[in-house]
Amino acid sequence: MPIRVLVNGAKGRMGRQVVAAVTADPDTELVAQTDLGDDLAGTIAATRTQVVVDFTHPSCANDNARTIIETGVHPVIGTTGFTAEQIAALQAQAEQQALGGLIAPNFAIGAVLMMRFAAEAARFLPHVEIIELHHDGKAEAPSGTAIRTAELIAATRPEAPPPETESKELAPGARGTSGYAVPIHSVRLPGHVAHQEVILGGLGEALRIRHDSISRECFLPGVMMAVKKVQGLNRLYYGLDQIL
Repeated sequence: MPIRVLVNGAKGRMGRQVVAAVTADPDTELVAQTDLGDDLAGTIAATRTQVVVDFTHPSCANDNARTIIETGVHPVIGTTGFTAEQIAALQAQAEQQALGGLIAPNFAIGAVLMMRFAAEAARFLPHVEIIELHHDGKAEAPSGTAIRTAELIAATRPEAPPPETESKELAPGARGTSGYAVPIHSVRLPGHVAHQEVILGGLGEALRIRHDSISRECFLPGVMMAVKKVQGLNRLYYGLDQIL
């Protein structure tokens, strides 16, 4: 039987793409589309949904995730903006029900590889900075992908080395955000989708690892893979790399 899927945020740029992908796949059935102001919990119950794909807004992402888990269906969440504390609380909530699901900052396979390669490279070239570029409609900065990349780098590299000379910022943020293990520089411009470059520097050399999302179609294989896998999981994972 096809997997019964509800798409939350169905009117958005990414939501419309997911609706089309779910509809076209013979292994999935689109049973509902919801968006801002709709009764998510009621629609889940009325349609006997098995998996909810959520691409909404950071301001409601945590509430949506809690609602999805409370109803006992499997979440596949591409909305970003979660704090580490929120993710931990959602994982604990899902664990109580042995409920499988996924929160992923990025569903592009190439982006997952970029993050993995960057974390591996930082073991040997620990001086690292991140530049991420997105369309000017993105709701938050830095991006979830950049934050996740910084977390993976921090988990694998030796202690972050200090710069040889401290740079004085003539304007706050000139050296990127200092709230993460790696400086992150965020660019928001029209004409972009999602792009990230990790720059690593060593003695007399530099390494650049870059991923470009040319269109939002690149996220769909990862989303559909997650939709088909989450029912076989018994916990809520963070990051597409965790279920590849």
